[in-house]
Parts: sequence; structure tokens; C-alpha cells
Amino acid sequence: MNADDERFLKAAKEVLVKFIEMGTVSPSNFDEKFRRIYWTIKDTVLSARLMDLEIASPPEENPPEK
Repeated sequence: MNADDERFLKAAKEVLVKFIEMGTVSPSNFDEKFRRIYWTIKDTVLSARLMDLEIASPPEENPPEK
């Protein structure tokens, strides 16, 4: 497991704890909710990184046609 995955797990845990405190997560739906929260966080972060990479990379130049 890499460091990013550990961060995603920690963030998902913190969100899930808040939902448990609010009473919206119970033992019967814990698995489903945890997976959804984890993958939502991971997808959001990775999508943001991809957008940053696309913005940071210079546009491709078309070579002159001969």
C-alpha cells in the first residue's frame, strides 16, 4: 500500500466516523458506505491530479507539413 492509499483510507475513516456520529451509517450498511466514501475520495483526488497535469503540460505542437 502506498502513502496515498493510506491517506485515502484515513480520510474515508474520518468521514465515516462523522456519519456514524450523525446516525446515517449503521453496522448493516457500513461496508457499502465505506467503499463509496473511499472510492469517491480517491476518484476526486486522482481526477484533480490529472487536470493539474493536463494544465501543466505544454500543448503539443504539430510539426510543419512538408
